[in-house]
Amino acid sequence: MMISPARVAAFDALRAVAAAKSDLPAALAAVRPALLDERDRALATDLVTGTLRWQNQLDFLIAHYARRPIGKLDFDVLQILRLAAYQLLHLDRVPAAAAVNDAVAMTRRAKKSSATGLVNAVLRALSRSRSDLPLPSAANPVDYLEVSLSHPRWLANRWYERFGLAGAETWESFNNSPAPLTIRVNRLKTDAPALAEALGAHGVTLTACRFAPDGFVVTSGNPLRTPLAGSGLFFVQDEASQLVALLGSPKAGESILDACASPGGKTTSMAALAHDEARIVAADVRDARMQLLRDTISSSGARNVRLVQADLEQRLPFGATFDLVFVDAPCSGLGTLRRDPDIRWRRQESDLPRFRAAQIAMLRHAAEAVKPGGRLVYSTCSSEPEENDQVVEAFLRESPQFTSVDLRGHLPGLDPVLDDSGVLRTSPAEHHLEAFFGAVLRRE
Repeated sequence: MMISPARVAAFDALRAVAAAKSDLPAALAAVRPALLDERDRALATDLVTGTLRWQNQLDFLIAHYARRPIGKLDFDVLQILRLAAYQLLHLDRVPAAAAVNDAVAMTRRAKKSSATGLVNAVLRALSRSRSDLPLPSAANPVDYLEVSLSHPRWLANRWYERFGLAGAETWESFNNSPAPLTIRVNRLKTDAPALAEALGAHGVTLTACRFAPDGFVVTSGNPLRTPLAGSGLFFVQDEASQLVALLGSPKAGESILDACASPGGKTTSMAALAHDEARIVAADVRDARMQLLRDTISSSGARNVRLVQADLEQRLPFGATFDLVFVDAPCSGLGTLRRDPDIRWRRQESDLPRFRAAQIAMLRHAAEAVKPGGRLVYSTCSSEPEENDQVVEAFLRESPQFTSVDLRGHLPGLDPVLDDSGVLRTSPAEHHLEAFFGAVLRRE
C-alpha cells in the first residue's frame, strides 16, 4: 500500500523530536526538502505540530484502548499511533479508514509487522468511540488540564493555582490552537500600505495587528511563497515579540547594545525605530546564531549595526557607554507553547531555577554597559515569575543604582499590554497573544 509522502515525513520528524534528537523547527526543516508539493509540506507540518500539541491526550487514549501503559509500547509503534490518533480526533478532512490503513502500512514499513494487529485494533476502537471518549472532565481540574487539554502536570497544576480553572483552561486552549503567520513591516525599506499592496498583488491578504504598529497577521495566501520573500521588506515576527522591541524607545543618535540579538528581529526593529540613525552593537554567542543574525541584518538594509560575538554569561568587553542595553534573555520558552508545542514536553519545573540563575548573571553583566541615565531592557518569552519578576527583583536588590520604569502613558498604544506596575506582560487570556514579559530599568 502506498503511504502518502506527508505521513512518512511526519513520522520521521515526530520520531526525531520524541527521541530528543531534534527540536520541532529543525525536525520539520530536515523533512521538508523531500516534499515537493506544498500541500504535502503543509500536511506534514500540521500532523507533527498537532500531534505534539495533543500528546498527553493521545497517550491517555492509546493506553486505554491498548490496555497497557505507554511505556510498554514499542517506540516507533507509539509514534505511529500518536499520528493516527491525532488524525482521527482532530483532523476532520482525513477519512477514518484512510488514517487507520496508513497507520497499519506505516507499521509494516517500520518493520514492526507483529504490531499491526495492535495498531489496527487500537485505532478502530478509538474511531468508534470518538463521540464519547473516556477523558477526565473539569470536575477533576488538574487531570482535565493535564490530560484532556494536554499539558504537563506540573505546568497544569501551576496555572490552576495561579489562574483558577477558567483562566488555565483559556490559556491551554490558546496553546492548542493553530498560530497565524505574523509579519513585521521593515520600515527601513517600505511602509505598511506599500507592503500590503505589493503582497496583495501576489494573492496575500493582511490584517493589521491590534497592538504592534508595524505588524500584520496573514489572513490568506503565504508571503513566504512570493517573490518578495527574502527581500527584507518584511520579517516573520510574532506580535508579542514586536512589542518587546518598542520598550527601549530607541532614538536617532543613541548607542544601543542588543546583547542576545539573534535571530535579529529586535535588532532590525530598533534600527528602523531609530530611522537607522542609532549606533547599534548586536551580540550573540554561538557561530550559527551569529550567521543567522548577520543574514537578517544584511537583508534589512540596516547600515549602522556592528556585530560582536560575546557570551552574556561572562563579563562583556564594554564599559558603561550605551544609552540602551537590551537583554532578550534565553529562557524556558513557556510563553510560546502555541508555536512551539514540543517545548511543553522538553521542559521540567526543575529547569526554572537554572534559567533564573543564568538570567540574573546576564542582567548583571549587561548592566555594566549602561551609562548613567541609560536604560536596561530585560525581556523573556516565558510565562513564569521565576524568569520574569523574580529576576528583576533580585537584580534591583543588588543594584540600587537602577530603578524600574513605569511605562504607562509613555509608549503610545501599548498601555493595554502593560500591567499594574507598568511592565509589558502579554497573555493568551487577556490579549490573545503569546506570553512575553518586558521591563525597563533606568540607571540613575
